[in-house]
Amino acid sequence: MADYAGADFLHLDDVHFSDEERLARDSVREWVSKEFLPRLQATVRQDGAFPMELVPQMAELGMFGANLQGYGCAGLNNVAYGLMMQELERGDSGLRSFASVQGSLCMYPIHAYGSEEQRERWLPPMAAGECIGCFGLTEPDHGSFVSGMRTRAVRRGDNWVLTGTKRWITNGTAAQIAIIWAKDEEDVVRGFVVETDRPGFEARDIKGKFSLRASITSELFLQDVEVPDSHRLAGVEGLRGPLGCLNQARYGIAWGAIGAAMACYDEALQYSQERLVQGGPLAGKQLTQQKLVFMLTEITKAQLLALHVGRHKDAGRLHHTMVSMAKRNNVDTALQIAREARDLLGANGIVDDYQAMRHMVNLETVRTYEGTHDVHTLILGEHITGHRAL
Repeated sequence: MADYAGADFLHLDDVHFSDEERLARDSVREWVSKEFLPRLQATVRQDGAFPMELVPQMAELGMFGANLQGYGCAGLNNVAYGLMMQELERGDSGLRSFASVQGSLCMYPIHAYGSEEQRERWLPPMAAGECIGCFGLTEPDHGSFVSGMRTRAVRRGDNWVLTGTKRWITNGTAAQIAIIWAKDEEDVVRGFVVETDRPGFEARDIKGKFSLRASITSELFLQDVEVPDSHRLAGVEGLRGPLGCLNQARYGIAWGAIGAAMACYDEALQYSQERLVQGGPLAGKQLTQQKLVFMLTEITKAQLLALHVGRHKDAGRLHHTMVSMAKRNNVDTALQIAREARDLLGANGIVDDYQAMRHMVNLETVRTYEGTHDVHTLILGEHITGHRAL
């Protein structure tokens, strides 16, 4: 297993992380290295695969809903949760996405907006990995423009009838339940817990991906899917519901991107020390050192940003724009680092014996989902100027 302590340039471990936070991180780090990475090459060579046999182990380590309280969840603080996401994405963005969708996008809305009956019914099996969820918000014609959704929820007595299409849905064909967001007759956005085996519900895999190949990505089709009112997430109405979930996921991404950057930096550093060029190691060249210094400096800045946002979250002082800044900066930084690492590896960087290019193409997707880089720019711009950009 690689020694990632070298990426902790400011020795954050010594003064900023508790024993519980370090234990959560190190447990996931060891598991990723021993259990996930040896399977990864074969997984990525398939189209849209995920090693589902690892799900029970992930649950045993408390990866699902780790920062939620009760109902079989680990109940960790948000910094410990973030460090877990960092280590999962050090393995692969698809691995972190699996845990993030399960916890932040599916378990969180049930925990935050659901009834006690819903929490008791769904959260314990989800925490145990016995029930997999997916999050149905994005539509084929409406990505960032969430309010343009066309999926409808029509009240019919004590039931609701859902009709619409959702696209780019992680875990869609592996899920037993879906959190579906739809507009009612008055255009109010509502959330529903929908079992995927209900009549009229269909999930299909999206094939041909260059990115996130170690992840199941699906399209959901709902044709007059009927659910009882008891499946409605009654604790929230409007876009505040799905956007609240996205804020949870974006926080985890801000940490996860650091893990991808760390993996690329470590690989580039080791490779440059072993690769001989013109009678000496590649690491002894000025331009190589410039690239490595850039990588380590940006990783360090990203760590400090994520940590500070995490402490605000644990203290109840978090504003959604803080998460936008962390997600925007850390993903973009990680993508730059992956590109620099791929460049240092030369031709070797394009084969899957090395990881820099896999992280690079994955991060292209991470830069787009959960709010694109430009969307977060506009969120921050409006916040600091008071003007919504046209």
